[in-house]
Amino acid sequence: MVDQPRARKLAKRISQIVAEALEHEVKDPRLSMVTITDTRVTGDLREATVYYTVMGASLEETPDTAGAAAALSSATGVLRSRVGQQTGVRHTPSLAFVLDQVPDDARRMEDLLAATRASDAEVARLAASASPAGEADPYKAPRETEAE
Repeated sequence: MVDQPRARKLAKRISQIVAEALEHEVKDPRLSMVTITDTRVTGDLREATVYYTVMGASLEETPDTAGAAAALSSATGVLRSRVGQQTGVRHTPSLAFVLDQVPDDARRMEDLLAATRASDAEVARLAASASPAGEADPYKAPRETEAE
């Protein structure tokens, strides 16, 4: 039977343990800009997927995602043993690290929204100086009969 509240609690604890271990114990410079964003644990508590992002030092610099993935792969054993020591579960879940796509998707959505705002502003600018094609009142008025 799946205990979802327990899985969520364990996932949150694994996120905290891995983040602290990356900050204080793992001394790999490729992991200096890695941020743990989310963790998902299966219902049987056997596997944990840890989502992470890699931030660049500046806006112009592209983050080294391949180096961070290699560093996390090499540190998986240390991180798993740290999770096992600090969680106290019978079976320590295996850790899988996945690059989180949410920041890239959010950046893409912001670019699309900016392009939409620019096109809306252009349409509003063109509509302000537009005049109707044809007569000002396009509807036909009823005929008036002449009074005798």
